[in-house]
Amino acid sequence: MSRLPLRLHRRRLGRIAFVYVMARIPFQRIVRDDRAMTNHYHALVWIDHQTARVFHFNADSNETDIVHSTHPHQHLHHKANSGDSGHAPLDKSFLERVATAISHSGAILIVGPASAKTELHTHLKHAHPAIAAKISAVESIDHPTDGQLLAHARHFFKADDRMRSQIQS
Repeated sequence: MSRLPLRLHRRRLGRIAFVYVMARIPFQRIVRDDRAMTNHYHALVWIDHQTARVFHFNADSNETDIVHSTHPHQHLHHKANSGDSGHAPLDKSFLERVATAISHSGAILIVGPASAKTELHTHLKHAHPAIAAKISAVESIDHPTDGQLLAHARHFFKADDRMRSQIQS
């Protein structure tokens, strides 16, 4: 039988003293396992070139993942007689991590303010056609709050679910 260190906590209420004995429990690191994640059918991806916020949700709960790009934020300007296009190069590892985050979803809505949403859609069509088949729409949205994004996605999928079956194969 192993002995754990004990701590005494005293709490006084009037003249009566209560003594609580608490044993210290060794800390165990909790490792997140995607297979143990709550099974949400819908996913919303808000993406720009630096971050992607991935929401897995249903009618009453949601989980959020944030995926960051490995490329630093930089303002590029096209100059006359230069060989470059003035656009940042495509971060394929960033798009792969976003694809991994949404791979278990049944219906996906991709939104964002810039061209990153169409780059993600194109990447998924070429590299992950099974995930691309689950995309319901790609829409332009500026920079809403997380609550506004979830409200928009729930409203969108309420109509979209009437058109599609939710049976996962």
